[in-house]
Amino acid sequence: MRVRGHENIWAGGDCVEVLDLVSGQQRHIPLGTHANKHGQVIGTNAGGGYATFPGVVGTAVSKVCDLEIARTGLREKDARRVGLRFVTATIESTSRAGYYPDASPMTVKMLAERRTGRLLGVQIVGREGAGKRVDVAAVALTAGMTVDRMTALDLGYAPPFSPVWDPVLVAARKAARAVEREA
Repeated sequence: MRVRGHENIWAGGDCVEVLDLVSGQQRHIPLGTHANKHGQVIGTNAGGGYATFPGVVGTAVSKVCDLEIARTGLREKDARRVGLRFVTATIESTSRAGYYPDASPMTVKMLAERRTGRLLGVQIVGREGAGKRVDVAAVALTAGMTVDRMTALDLGYAPPFSPVWDPVLVAARKAARAVEREA
């Protein structure tokens, strides 16, 4: 967070670019979560300690009326811009077990790198219970997981919260098959 060429000047928040851990490039991603972490790093360093900001995967979630919209990692246009070859998988599922009251539809789109299967990005749209599922994908991105490896994640299950196969895992399985077909 130190300004290059200026020993005692630090910058953070919406005015800085950060390392995108998926693309490996610098990007401007102005989010409050990042700004708060920048402040912690700057405060630690200004106070004589040592801290670094590792980068981000670009996770964001929004709500418009009762529609939840979430994303993490790269979108198709982002992956193309940085020269990555990828496959996509899109699935339709529900937020809860289908027989459970108030189960609502959800769409999950997943991007994976061709040949390696490395997860590149996820987008989720749905009603209650859809948006925060993006956090599973954010952890997988940060860990550099492949979509094949994601299919074995041990996620919580109970009918009020998820179908037996969580929609993120269903999308990962479909993306893993797409990677195999492209190999």
